[in-house]
Amino acid sequence: MNSNRRKFIKNSALATAAIGTLPMFMDACASPGERVGVALIGCRSMGFSNLKSFLAKENNVDCIALCDVDSKILESRAAEVEKMTGSRPALYSDFRKVLDDPGIDAVIIGTPDHWHAYMMITALDAGKHVYVEKPMAHSIEECYEMVRAQKKYPALGVQVGMWQRSSKHWFEAADIVKSGKLGDVHLVKAWIYKGYDEPYPALEDSEAPSYVDYDMWLGPAPSRPFNANRFHYNFRWWWDYAGGAMTDWGVHLLDFALYSMDSIMPDSIAPGGGIYYHEKGAIETPDIQQAIYRYPKHIMMWECGLNPGLGPYGKGHGVAFVGQKGTLIVDRSGWEIMADRSDAIKGPFFEGEKHSNYGDGLDEHVKNFLNFIRKGESLNAPVEVGANIAIVSELGNIAYRYGQVMHWDHDNRKIKEEEADKFTRLNYNSKWQLPKV
Repeated sequence: MNSNRRKFIKNSALATAAIGTLPMFMDACASPGERVGVALIGCRSMGFSNLKSFLAKENNVDCIALCDVDSKILESRAAEVEKMTGSRPALYSDFRKVLDDPGIDAVIIGTPDHWHAYMMITALDAGKHVYVEKPMAHSIEECYEMVRAQKKYPALGVQVGMWQRSSKHWFEAADIVKSGKLGDVHLVKAWIYKGYDEPYPALEDSEAPSYVDYDMWLGPAPSRPFNANRFHYNFRWWWDYAGGAMTDWGVHLLDFALYSMDSIMPDSIAPGGGIYYHEKGAIETPDIQQAIYRYPKHIMMWECGLNPGLGPYGKGHGVAFVGQKGTLIVDRSGWEIMADRSDAIKGPFFEGEKHSNYGDGLDEHVKNFLNFIRKGESLNAPVEVGANIAIVSELGNIAYRYGQVMHWDHDNRKIKEEEADKFTRLNYNSKWQLPKV
């Protein structure tokens, strides 16, 4: 896509925000056959998996640039892209240079969570479509700012990387729950048991590797000495950068726990858990955690364990809807229904009813995003969806950190307990304050 079209999309977004006309929106879309230029920011893990889906031959996508603070990862991923596509992308260590490139139509944000809000908002300001990894945000305050930012530019799409929203069997399971086939459902369980063989040892602080721009990696997070336990994959287990298993997996699983029950925000949240397996100082988020969310007509329970590998119903992860006639369990492999043990209420149609997944998900999620850019197709995981589940997951973590039952005031977007509400906002590094919309 050329630079004139790039500028046109940004100007159209501004105009649409002012007058909201459908013809203006359709003009801002690329034509169905036009190539889309993308850049990946954060290349190590899920971000690169996303990029590979974007670069599927049928998607007509060019990788214009890669950006990462780790030069070794950057060079390695550049070589992989060149092998896949025959073209070497531009390489950056500073994401702001990516946003200045007029040949880039969309950015994939695959960084640690603490960067998501700042990068997404500034990318929209630069006129880029955004595919941002989950959880969409790292605080409740960020969620609301990100929703406002997207509304400012309605012609620009933001797809949250909650790819189960593009996976058919999850919706089949939800339809069964909604149908009443299970009878009344008053208990919903969601869980992840990671199955790590060994706990992490505590490590001493050290110098950052010479090939890493550590100050840029920290960005909005508080300034800390480098520690290998905080870096790369392990950022997940520190409050400065993420929210543990709750936000790593919880946003996927709790999302369908909410969707299937036609519910969003809870009335109250009760915490449980702690650090039991790992050495003191090795991680900060809990390695065993529970959260009990109370809704008017049901309870939703979250469980996680980093070291155990086998969870409820013999599954390492999943969501269970416990009804009076039977229980439906869904995970990434498919769904199945278990009959209630009472012969008086179970029906023969429950026996052995199951369905495996369709092998869809990430690829379909990416195609949906590209179809928004080209055709204006509705997004499967827009910012509102990403914000709702990020908030619910954050509430579970805040309850854990607060240490008591707390209550959510949805009308005023705050926790009723003042001491707990302080956790809805982050203490940003002064160099990288959250952009206000």
